[in-house]
Amino acid sequence: MRMPPQLQSMMKKIQKLQENLEKLENELAEKTVSVQVGGGMVTVTANGKLEIVKVEVEEELLSPEEKEMLQDLVVAGVNEALRRARQMREEEMAKLTAEFKIPPGMNIPGLF
Repeated sequence: MRMPPQLQSMMKKIQKLQENLEKLENELAEKTVSVQVGGGMVTVTANGKLEIVKVEVEEELLSPEEKEMLQDLVVAGVNEALRRARQMREEEMAKLTAEFKIPPGMNIPGLF
C-alpha cells in the first residue's frame, strides 16, 4: 500500500529535520562558552553537549596542589550531577511516552 503524497512529504520533512538536528548537535559539541564568577577568580567552561570541560581557579585562592585537585573535583562533581539529571529526565520521559506506546530508543526531536 502506497503512502498518500502528503504523508510522504511530511516524512521527508521529518527526516530532514532529524538530519539537521544531528548536524547541529555535532556542531554544538565543538563549541564552548566560558563564564567568570567571583570577580574573575573562577572561570567555568562548558561545551554544547552541556558538559563542564574546565574549571579554572586563580592562584591567589589556593596553593598549586589544592588548586589542581579542586578544579578536577569540581569538574567531576558537576558532570556527575548533570549525568544523573539527564538520566532522571530520560526515566521521566520514558514514563510519559509509555502511554503513547513509543518504542524504546525511538528518537523524537525535542523530547530527549
